[in-house]
Amino acid sequence: MDTNTEKWRATTYAAIRISFGLVWAIDAAFKWQPSFISGFSSYLTGALAGQPVPVQVWIKFWIEIINVDPVLFAHIVAISETALAASLLFGIFTNVAYFGGTLLCFVIWSTAEGLGGPYTAGSTDIGTAVIYIFVFVLLYVSRAGLTLGVDGFLTPRLGRWAILAAGERRHEKQ
Repeated sequence: MDTNTEKWRATTYAAIRISFGLVWAIDAAFKWQPSFISGFSSYLTGALAGQPVPVQVWIKFWIEIINVDPVLFAHIVAISETALAASLLFGIFTNVAYFGGTLLCFVIWSTAEGLGGPYTAGSTDIGTAVIYIFVFVLLYVSRAGLTLGVDGFLTPRLGRWAILAAGERRHEKQ
């Protein structure tokens, strides 16, 4: 593949990363609203209705954990989404963000989105968080953090820790 095509592709993936970062920044701003912080538990309890028993058990497990201190967990989610947005926007430590974002999206999808349920006739949506998981995987595979971001500068300077910043993959070493 020629150099121009490679540059275009890398820039396109970086633009997708930055756009995805904007989406997360908007979402993070909503998470800092008092209504989210004070009503955090209700997002999970609202997901219980119409779910099959195994999904209800999973959601109830998380409700019990969160009910220890719902405000703390709401702040953890807000901080996590803010950090994800910053990492994606500025292209810094993107591999950490991709992994963390994948975990966060799985937890959101499997709890607040009830694995895309309820599983009844007329259900038309599997939820958005599961799709975000695939976006994070795409960004990781494309090494989107190396272009138009800090990772391009950090990666050669991190040595064996380069994997945190869209760095060298083990199978690529000479």
